[in-house]
Amino acid sequence: MAKFVVHGGAPLKGQIQVSGSKNAVLPIMCAALLTKEKTVLTNVPDIADIRSMINILTGLGVRSKFEDDRLEIDPSKLKNARPLDDYVCRMRASILLIGPLLANFKKVEMDFPGGCVLGKRSVLSHTKSLEGLGCETVKATTELKLRAKTLKGAKITMPELSVTATENLIMAAVKAEGQTTIRLAAAEPHVQDLCEFLNKMGAEIKGIGTHTLQIIGVKSLKGIEYRVTGDYLVAGTIAVAAAITKGDVKIKGIETNHLDSFWQKLEEAGVELELKPKEVHIKGYKSLKAVNIRTAVFPSFPTDLQAPFSVLMTQAKGISRIFETLFEGRLNYLAELERMGARIEILNPHQAIVIGPSKLKGMPISSYDIRAGAAMVIAALAAKGETEISNINYLDRGYANFEKILNSLGADIKRV
Repeated sequence: MAKFVVHGGAPLKGQIQVSGSKNAVLPIMCAALLTKEKTVLTNVPDIADIRSMINILTGLGVRSKFEDDRLEIDPSKLKNARPLDDYVCRMRASILLIGPLLANFKKVEMDFPGGCVLGKRSVLSHTKSLEGLGCETVKATTELKLRAKTLKGAKITMPELSVTATENLIMAAVKAEGQTTIRLAAAEPHVQDLCEFLNKMGAEIKGIGTHTLQIIGVKSLKGIEYRVTGDYLVAGTIAVAAAITKGDVKIKGIETNHLDSFWQKLEEAGVELELKPKEVHIKGYKSLKAVNIRTAVFPSFPTDLQAPFSVLMTQAKGISRIFETLFEGRLNYLAELERMGARIEILNPHQAIVIGPSKLKGMPISSYDIRAGAAMVIAALAAKGETEISNINYLDRGYANFEKILNSLGADIKRV
């Protein structure tokens, strides 16, 4: 296993262009199966999850070509097959195949998706919402089996504000008969990007960006070329890295209004920043003060930036309260921060307090998931001495050329 060796203490300076959103590309790749024509995606990050999804699509008879940031998908020979178990078990996003496979073949069979260990992730929101279109859940214990004679539009209230369940339902509904109304739909930027992509293909989706979507089913969709939206989670991660090192960094290529609550918390903590519609300028801080964060669905504070932000709070004066409302395994990384010298009290699986400021010291630490891995790199950049970070395979799933980007800004990170 590769690991990072990080020497901290250097302020980050310069500017970067953010790559395309991982969380947008993956459902869009699955949505490309809804047409028989070729789709071309640009601004696609070269990360492990994209490569895994390409392998899954290949197993279904789909031909793909991926060079630089350009991905071609030709589903003309798509076959009704079971997605490869080995790759399905590696990432949660493989569940996004359910919607398009149901739309095309009226049945789907696959293993349970795997991925980061963030806590229990029920498939109930997927099966229940799809049942609203006339789908039958044959099996949902050891594996997933769903079938339908036909898919018919209906008024459906989501069991929860689930991003992937909303995306699956959208992909199935665009080819269902009649009109579908989805209430309590997730509205994250990557859900919006999926809807924009589908509309460009010929779908009829209204209410994009809200929690109520209206979809009129169509018989066919066309292949298109589409540029994927910038990854606001990568932007937020780099912003914290720039702030904690008292750096000066411009981050370009995102819709900054996707992170309104995050920018507000950074400013509340004392970080100096300048916002423009498609870029943010992080200017470090004079002093940091403790703030409280509570994760929730968009547009609230994103769970995927909770770990990076909590690292920043180790350098703030006072007591910061962290309330992670979505995943009970998301605070596991705090034990690694304690080993580095942070003062933390874990109150329960969802809540913790961070007492700052603390002097972080370099030492061997580990990553627990994609975002925790990024948080460990941020901690290492702020620590004194050398830090070794293992399990960086998680980082490679979500961040393209992460160490190269940070090194271009003045960090000292080596992959060994």
